[in-house]
Amino acid sequence: MNTAVQHPHPCLGIYEKALPGGLSWHDLLVAARVAGYDYLEMSIDESDERLARIAWSAAQRAEFRRAVEETGIPVKSICLSAHRRFPFGSADPAIRQKAREIMAGAIELAADTGIRTIQLAGYDVYYESSTPESLARFDEGLAWATEWASQAQVVLAMEIMDTPLMGSISKWLVYAAKIRSPWFQVYPDLGNLSAWGNHVPTELACAVDRIAAVHVKDTYAVTPDFPGQFRNVPFGSGCVDFVAAFRALAAVGYRGCFLVEMWADKSPDPIGDAIRAREWVIGKMIEGGLW
Repeated sequence: MNTAVQHPHPCLGIYEKALPGGLSWHDLLVAARVAGYDYLEMSIDESDERLARIAWSAAQRAEFRRAVEETGIPVKSICLSAHRRFPFGSADPAIRQKAREIMAGAIELAADTGIRTIQLAGYDVYYESSTPESLARFDEGLAWATEWASQAQVVLAMEIMDTPLMGSISKWLVYAAKIRSPWFQVYPDLGNLSAWGNHVPTELACAVDRIAAVHVKDTYAVTPDFPGQFRNVPFGSGCVDFVAAFRALAAVGYRGCFLVEMWADKSPDPIGDAIRAREWVIGKMIEGGLW
């Protein structure tokens, strides 16, 4: 009898926007399966079309759950970037109210459809100037959101961002010390962490017990004369040392999910790109001792 400890291969998901647009949920999940992924991350972004998802009817929610059941591909997380347009820290009370409505709706949608994690955007404001007051309102909004998520048993996970406010796990830990909830976790993005010049293995190790999932993408680094590039950087051409990151996660025993983040809007072959990205990432995971 083999009594050796067996660990599963890492769970690899794909971002909704990496796949062709305009598909039904059934066909979108089939595309994720064809590309070899284990799950999909839904996007609720600034567009009215995707924001409308938080107001889905009971029939629409049932149709979504049926698509998940029929395809066998779960939707484990929501990338909630709508708070760029409607941030908690806005000086406009109407925008702050809309931020709360979006948050409450996303939590309810997740709880109703079996989605486990909502990824938050770490911006106090995006289209306004940040001020001490906007930062205080952001703190208040996060605490309020975590209370609602706690009631629904839905995890809120803060993404490490493309702006300095939440540009490292160390910066997120300041917020975690204030909120102190198992329903408020962190969602590191290897590309964003690297672009800001962080020592990625150290950052990952400092909060490995708080990581809900890990975004996998490449970036070009921020320098004194270059603002960095946080999207549409081909794997292997940017600044991310994936092998070192995966080796660090393996060393500290991380066994959670990984989400390949890509965008299909400029691709003539999004499914082929997703397949090739998966193969490339798995190769780096093997080198890092994670696979």
